[in-house]
Amino acid sequence: MTDLASAFSDEVVTHAYTKLIDVPGISGKVALVTLDNGFDHTKPSTFGPTGLAELDAALDTAFDASPAAIAVTGKPFIFAVGADLKGVPTITSRDLAVEMGQLGHKVFKRLRDASIPTFAFVNGAVMGGGLEVALACHYRTVSRSAAAIALPECFLGLVPGWGGTQLLPNIVGPANAVTVILENALSNNKMLKPEQAAGLGIFDEVLDSADFIEQSLRWAAAVSNGEATPERPEIDRGQGWDSALARATKFVDSKTKGFAPGPARALELLALAKDTDINDPDSLAKGFAAEDEALADLIMSDELRAGLYAFDLVQRRAKRPAGAPDKSLARPITGVGIIGAGLMASQLALLFARQLKVPVIMTDIDQERIDKGLDYVHGEIDKLQGKGRLSHDAANRLKALVTGSLDKAAFARTNFVIEAVFENLDLKKKIFAELEDHIAEDTILATNTSSLSITKMAADLKHPERVVGFHFFNPVAVLPLLEIIRGHKTDDVTLATAFATAKSLKKSAVLVADLPGFVFNRLLIRTLGEVMNAVDEGTPFEVADVAITELGMPMTPFTLLGLVGPAVALHTGETLSEYAPDRFKDSPGLRAIVDAGIKSVWAYDENGKQAVDPKVAELWTQGDNPSTAEQVLERTRRAFAEEVQLMLDENVVAAAQDIDLCMILGGGFAFWNGGITPYLDRTGTSEAVNGKRFLEPGVASL
Repeated sequence: MTDLASAFSDEVVTHAYTKLIDVPGISGKVALVTLDNGFDHTKPSTFGPTGLAELDAALDTAFDASPAAIAVTGKPFIFAVGADLKGVPTITSRDLAVEMGQLGHKVFKRLRDASIPTFAFVNGAVMGGGLEVALACHYRTVSRSAAAIALPECFLGLVPGWGGTQLLPNIVGPANAVTVILENALSNNKMLKPEQAAGLGIFDEVLDSADFIEQSLRWAAAVSNGEATPERPEIDRGQGWDSALARATKFVDSKTKGFAPGPARALELLALAKDTDINDPDSLAKGFAAEDEALADLIMSDELRAGLYAFDLVQRRAKRPAGAPDKSLARPITGVGIIGAGLMASQLALLFARQLKVPVIMTDIDQERIDKGLDYVHGEIDKLQGKGRLSHDAANRLKALVTGSLDKAAFARTNFVIEAVFENLDLKKKIFAELEDHIAEDTILATNTSSLSITKMAADLKHPERVVGFHFFNPVAVLPLLEIIRGHKTDDVTLATAFATAKSLKKSAVLVADLPGFVFNRLLIRTLGEVMNAVDEGTPFEVADVAITELGMPMTPFTLLGLVGPAVALHTGETLSEYAPDRFKDSPGLRAIVDAGIKSVWAYDENGKQAVDPKVAELWTQGDNPSTAEQVLERTRRAFAEEVQLMLDENVVAAAQDIDLCMILGGGFAFWNGGITPYLDRTGTSEAVNGKRFLEPGVASL
């Protein structure tokens, strides 16, 4: 076994089978190569060293038969979804990383260099290296039912390194290539639909799925006979290319602020592709060699290893929550009650109705509030219908599921009730106490609290065992995290039902102990506190706000403060200050703007230019001990490292991986930092503060 194959010892091999077939209209055989790893569509085909060798051998068989054309397709519903990334963390030398890039290029390039027509019949999901196989072919068809089309490499911290950066812009033009390689990838790995991909020029024909291969072969015959001539756009290698790169550079900077090496290398390769002639083997070889070098550098970077760690958390750990009870204990939800009809409660009503397809009842202190909440739900359903995501009948059925009532007796028809009212412990306790007289003994009482004690909330109830924390993140429809909090008396049936419900809602749940702030808000408030305290001491707002960009937060602290709301941040901070006043310190400046009813630190002029609101500058008293940006970053890093370790010591979650999962899914923290703990390890902060790393070397690093 070669060193490269040894690194991929767990590879699920994608086999390649060659079949010679007769096609009416083509003089000679067509060699049809089918990619198939032997599993159903739930385990998509990927390429590791052995799989690439099998495709190479299948192409040998095809070329040896002297066919009139070669076509590549996949197993049912799947074409191929890229490289087998499981082996990447075990690559220990740059030479092996280079070899991995060269192997993919060597095999795929045979399709591009062929003197006979080569076709890709993309019959299902196609991503990454799978799409690069298709791009290497001269012509491409796609099934109308193909579920996902993308080049997601930059999302993970890589580049499309098996030809994507050189072929795609020279096939579809630089502007469309920027959309696929950078903008879609860095926008939460956005996927294309077949019609969209064809509209960009990636595919020549979109064909029905029922007899996709037969239709593709007929189309291939028409192309071979000159009866069909796929359109090819004229590539603008002047101002058009430069404008596309300028757009891409601005976009990448807005997303990564220069801290993600993968997108930066993709920009370099797209610039190089301007001079690449994909019909000239020598020119193409030069571009491919540059991709090999970029892949090797990225594979041997800590940022990529952190990105793959983050990807594994989201794809695997999130699906098997640590500490969740046996799912067989869970009870089905037949009706949902929602206490409150404000924005958060209305979002929850829509989510429960859409995903669970059960009746949802909203209540509030007056009919006007209930009506406003129902109007919001109906309006969002109308938007979904307008976008074609719901039929007219489905929209009407969904609207009928969501009703309102001032009488809590209506909640007798529910078996899962969640409150989403203001963060006040006494108010929440009162609501649950009143509700107990109207619901069955086994109806679950969930709270969307962001920081308050579940145990205290349940303490005076007849059945405290059925109370559970169910903390969503705003906007509910977008952010996938759900913190599930077990109170001291919460029983296994309640907890199991909470986890099962989270899964039905298509949320990723993390089990969290009942301590103030739970995970995400505890770390967020500690971070905001360090930044605001630096401003209190005299650091300019503009300096403090950008100082911690390296941490990988999706927006700056004061922009986030405006989104969360200063009053909410202050209230959560007060809860945490009661718990640990030495670490969660009151910010007089924040309190001053909250008392004045100010919603944001920033004001904007008519050109959209941002500056500190003059009212904020007047109210936020600052000292005379300013910090530099580097000092703000360092104090925030150290605060993060201290707080994470304390949370682990307190068993807030099962492991550091769960903290990273919360930061990624709840707040959009950067994949290239692996959430937060790999970054703290990489910068040496973990050891400086705690005397040890959070993760073993190699878990999310070289």
